[in-house]
Amino acid sequence: MLRRVYNWVIELSEKKTAPYALGAVSFAESSFFPIPPDVMLVPMCLAQPHKAWFYALVTTITSVAGGLLGYAIGALLLDTVGQWIIGAYGYGDKLDTFQAAFAQYGAWIILIKGFLPIPFKLITIACGIAKYNLLLFVLLATITRGGRFFLVAGLLRWKGEQAREFIERRLGLVTLIFGATVVGGVLLVLYAF
Repeated sequence: MLRRVYNWVIELSEKKTAPYALGAVSFAESSFFPIPPDVMLVPMCLAQPHKAWFYALVTTITSVAGGLLGYAIGALLLDTVGQWIIGAYGYGDKLDTFQAAFAQYGAWIILIKGFLPIPFKLITIACGIAKYNLLLFVLLATITRGGRFFLVAGLLRWKGEQAREFIERRLGLVTLIFGATVVGGVLLVLYAF
């Protein structure tokens, strides 16, 4: 199954609709979708290394745009959609603690956690709940998400063929490590406050 999904993304990267699909996943992940855009960004950069910077730009812009939706969910829909998303990640009873942490360390939380492979939607919704300065949120989200996605794209552009060979030979192991990293990131978020 992993191989089929990987091959599908590789094939998708050759289509004109590839940036739209990548953008849609990136947008959704920043507000409600559980799968990080890296699952599309990495294979697409491997398949089309000359488009790596473009893919990183698309991912960054749509991630920040999706972050604005996440912010709106936290600011305007906390009692409905926001509570459901936060509850799904086990954060429902830690909302007050999280808001207090945001009041004191908001910029650092956005910069550090936005760069890690954790669900960015938790940060974007929390920013909305805390009524964090919207302009500052957009600036920090652009820095942290752009830094992450351009780093991934740059590494894959630089070591593209070697990385592709490594990933394709060890797809199961790479997926396991990536999954463990995401789960570790979620646990970090859940128990950091």
